[in-house]
Amino acid sequence: MTKPALTLYLAAPNGFCAGVDRAIKIVEMAIEKWGPPIYVRHEIVHNKFVVDGLRAKGAIFVEDLDEVPDDRPVIFSAHGVAKAVPAEASRREMVYVDATCPLVSKVHIEAERHHQNGLQMVMIGHAGHPETIGTMGQLPEGEVLLVETTDDVATLTPRDPEQLAYITQTTLSVDDTAAVVKALRTRFPKIIGPHKEDICYATTNRQEAVKAVAPKVDALLVIGAPNSSNSRRLVEVARANGCAYAMLVQRATEIDWRAIDGIRTVGLTAGASAPQVLVDEVIDAFRDRFDVTVERVETAQENVEFKVPRVLRETA
Repeated sequence: MTKPALTLYLAAPNGFCAGVDRAIKIVEMAIEKWGPPIYVRHEIVHNKFVVDGLRAKGAIFVEDLDEVPDDRPVIFSAHGVAKAVPAEASRREMVYVDATCPLVSKVHIEAERHHQNGLQMVMIGHAGHPETIGTMGQLPEGEVLLVETTDDVATLTPRDPEQLAYITQTTLSVDDTAAVVKALRTRFPKIIGPHKEDICYATTNRQEAVKAVAPKVDALLVIGAPNSSNSRRLVEVARANGCAYAMLVQRATEIDWRAIDGIRTVGLTAGASAPQVLVDEVIDAFRDRFDVTVERVETAQENVEFKVPRVLRETA
């Protein structure tokens, strides 16, 4: 039986960013250096396939430092943690490795610098997200005000409207964040912004690639976890740029084939914490059902690499 023809537009870049790649290497190298079990506070990155793979190698994922024995190493996730977490680990004389993405750490440093200069911070981010919790936890309570939308800006009550700076979560929608920044600058003309945008290169590049693909296709799939902020933003970007059917799937088994029955053009991308093996799995699933032509739509090239901490590079 002849398979129907389908063009699969693969957005590029997609998948792992440098921060995620570094965080996974940190866990793997820690297991090799100290032997299992290695404890990881929160999912090292937001991807079940990755987490399950590391768990099989000897990683134990916990949500609180209280769940970690004093005599076993612990790793802090790529999303970053509040200052109180490493302080508590040090108090307990624990061995710990910080896998916070360097681009998240950059935001932490910005916040600290502005605080030292007497400014109150406004953070644009999603309430409850680990990165937001970690960033707000760099400063004393009340020194970081959280906003998610332009409506939040309208009700903001800072200590001094002329002594403000803003930072952002690194995985937000570029366009939505620009609107919030504009609202902040309109209401607080003296607010200070970052020297370089806080939204990371990988988030920006993946969104730009989706913007290029979305008008070409009848459906677009984003490979990523439901708790992955950057992956969920890709779905929103696709819908905002002309693709009516955009869905998040963790892997090929979650694709709703009935929903794309009769469609002949599909876009595909993957969030920054989704490995290449899942992209290949989805492409193979399409090849099983269609006569697939893959067209790569590349809007940027990435060659960023972050070093792992020295403690893991040193021989025991």
